[in-house]
Amino acid sequence: MNITEVNKIFRKSIIKGYFEPELLNLDFKKSNVKHPTIHDDGLMQSKLLHIFFDIDTGSDYPDGDEWFIVELLFPYSIKVPDSLKGADYFTTISVGEGKNFWHHRELIRYKYGKSKKLQDSLTFIETKYKELHALLEPLEKDLK
Repeated sequence: MNITEVNKIFRKSIIKGYFEPELLNLDFKKSNVKHPTIHDDGLMQSKLLHIFFDIDTGSDYPDGDEWFIVELLFPYSIKVPDSLKGADYFTTISVGEGKNFWHHRELIRYKYGKSKKLQDSLTFIETKYKELHALLEPLEKDLK
């Protein structure tokens, strides 16, 4: 096996074995939304924002067993205020047919050398989800 394959297996194991069960304990549930580029299932607390884990990006790095990307997807092709656009909040992701969803990506470093930071990483994911969800709540009326 090469480093890319090993890192993908390790990342998937840590996500399935730790992050997903812990998020499910925090009132997340399986998402029924399909991500345009990530093939694994996502999680959500509401229909506004969905969490997906990107195990591919950076899997070819030597330290790729220490981090992964979490993608928070707002799966609607609607106009969002300029204040929510940009690297700190949301950018577009193409879903075909001239439509775009909105997403936010964060690097989650759950391990520093031999020191594991699983709980800190989980807390960060939950906090970021709540922060972005609160920003999207005013747009909920436009989805009906």
